[in-house]
Amino acid sequence: MDDFLRLSASTARFTHGAPRAFSFGDDGRLLWFLRSTSPTDPVDSLWVLDTTTGTETLLADPAAPWTGHGGLPGPLPLAERRLRERTRLVAAGIGGYALSGDGRRAVFALGGRLYGVRADQPARLPEEIPAAGPAVDPRPNADGSRTAYVSGEALHVTPGGRVSPADGACWGLAEFAAAEELGRSRGHWWSPDGVTLLAARVDESALPRRWFTDPARPELPGEDFAYPEAGGPNAHVELWVLGPDGARTRLEWDAGTFPYVSDAGWETAQEILLTVQDRLQRTVLLLSADPGTGRTRELSRTTHPRWVDPLLPGTPARLPDGRMLTAADTPGGAARALAVDGALLTGDGVQVRAVAGVHEGRLLIEAGLRDPAEQQVLLLDPDTGALTPLADGPGVHSVLAGSGNLLLTTADADGVRHTVRTADGRESRPADLSQPLPYRVEPLLERVTEHAVPTALVLPRDHVRGTPLPVLMDSYGGPGMQDVRAEPRRWQHRQWWADQGFAVVTVDNRGTAYVSPAHTHAMYRGFSGVTLEDQVAALHALAARHPDLDLGRVGIRGWSYGGYLSAMAVLRRPDVFHAAAAGAAPTDFRYYDTAYTERYLGLPQENPEVYERDSLIPDAPALSRPLLLVTGLADDNVHPSHTLRLSRALTDAGRPHQLLALPGVTHMTPGGVREKVMALELEFFRRELGPRRTGRR
Repeated sequence: MDDFLRLSASTARFTHGAPRAFSFGDDGRLLWFLRSTSPTDPVDSLWVLDTTTGTETLLADPAAPWTGHGGLPGPLPLAERRLRERTRLVAAGIGGYALSGDGRRAVFALGGRLYGVRADQPARLPEEIPAAGPAVDPRPNADGSRTAYVSGEALHVTPGGRVSPADGACWGLAEFAAAEELGRSRGHWWSPDGVTLLAARVDESALPRRWFTDPARPELPGEDFAYPEAGGPNAHVELWVLGPDGARTRLEWDAGTFPYVSDAGWETAQEILLTVQDRLQRTVLLLSADPGTGRTRELSRTTHPRWVDPLLPGTPARLPDGRMLTAADTPGGAARALAVDGALLTGDGVQVRAVAGVHEGRLLIEAGLRDPAEQQVLLLDPDTGALTPLADGPGVHSVLAGSGNLLLTTADADGVRHTVRTADGRESRPADLSQPLPYRVEPLLERVTEHAVPTALVLPRDHVRGTPLPVLMDSYGGPGMQDVRAEPRRWQHRQWWADQGFAVVTVDNRGTAYVSPAHTHAMYRGFSGVTLEDQVAALHALAARHPDLDLGRVGIRGWSYGGYLSAMAVLRRPDVFHAAAAGAAPTDFRYYDTAYTERYLGLPQENPEVYERDSLIPDAPALSRPLLLVTGLADDNVHPSHTLRLSRALTDAGRPHQLLALPGVTHMTPGGVREKVMALELEFFRRELGPRRTGRR
């Protein structure tokens, strides 16, 4: 590897040392967060910042002797390992924490053991909390006197003991579909009085099992897990109220029609709010539940003839005055909007992306007002729709609210900055100890084709105009993601690729997120057609504007859906694409998960032609271009069988290709694996697209 790739690997892509996982506590006075101690330290510690003084305090360092592991925690329990994979967490040390109701105490898991710490006693070492076994997802009650956690698929409380029945189900954790696709990564919630628990009961007995083995370590046993495959059964999910006296009450709703629970929690001690969805996610209900009787009533209903876009956090919700806040599309699908009691509050000029809460009597929202690559933070009057900008400069701005205080995050070409702004006007910043970004990248952003598809072009820093460049397409291209975004870390690797002698092109084809509902819903009942059509059209449109793009030498690379796009490109359009590196490609969506796949393609039993059209397996005999397939053999998201099925079909058809199988590697390619793969991809593309060029490093 060269110097840049070594630096990227050692800093976890420039994220070690950056603060993350922020939470306000103690009425906004405290800002809790996780951060490691340097750009090359992979172990996250727990910190707190006093917003009144700007002082940071280290509360829990996993490398300290108090862990009882000789300085570092032991191996992660299987349940925590899988939870981290679902939430895309690669940092070691303290992966997450939960605060008590007053925000002064935090609890966390470390190597399967539980610990608690108080912000008002920083001199004390974290105290270990007794647990029944290897524990995951601990959560304290309102005053911090009790901690709920999951061990061995059972829900426990300390002090107390096991509170869930031994009925063969898993209690207190989110199932795969909720954590991977629906945005819910937890499965138990304390009541405001700290006495009663709301818990998810998950029965996965009807699901097929998938297996892993590590061929590099044949002495180890295989590992299996339940997987909800498209068209097949989902986990059966129930919500139960578990009382202190052993009383149990099941929340009642039409789970046959609305099997997905995408959110839940206590509104008051007398009311629970939950959000449920039908299997194809065309209808989303916000329900109010009585914890005493389990009876529910409908508060709001959001519908869409294709699917209700899940990418508007903070909705549906009930406003402080009792009105209902829901997501909606403006007429014609020009913008993702907010509605109050069914009446549109925002119009075509505002692409709402999240509701962060209520601040100074107005809604605090994240939205796009200009180019889709940028994002602003605004206050929205829930009565008049009037907007007041809080952060609207170039770049991507986001916000966290807490008792009148705000944490504003700005990401632009100069880096990422976090600023705490208190209600009385003071400002402070948690220290960022991450590696300064090697490149200041300002990609050329353009909207092209009749669909105004967002694109980005990154050229070598030493490019001389008039010099032809091979093209490297580097896109994700799938639903729920946005590549063309003014956030600096995502452009570092693309600038490195450019400096190796490529014109790097990124395209957010129709079906990707945050352009408009019409743009997103264009992928209804079919992935392949619109994805490939837009990628090709955008490439040709850019080449017409930038003649240095050599359309006789076009490579394409990608991971996950981007890997699917890359393999599909050389299989179906070899006239345009001359080589591809396809990583973790879901080659046949009949074997991908229910919630994601069925949202867009419907049920395979009802739409078999859609699944057949989007499968790459029948295309194998048509391969005429170089193809490098890459898969992690421990990937529980896009199982390695996807890549191996395509490789087998190519072999059966007598089509030469390369296969790189990575033992023990998950979907996230942590620990420098991504950079090692990039080095191999570079040699592949240099060999297949033309002579080696000495680029800047």
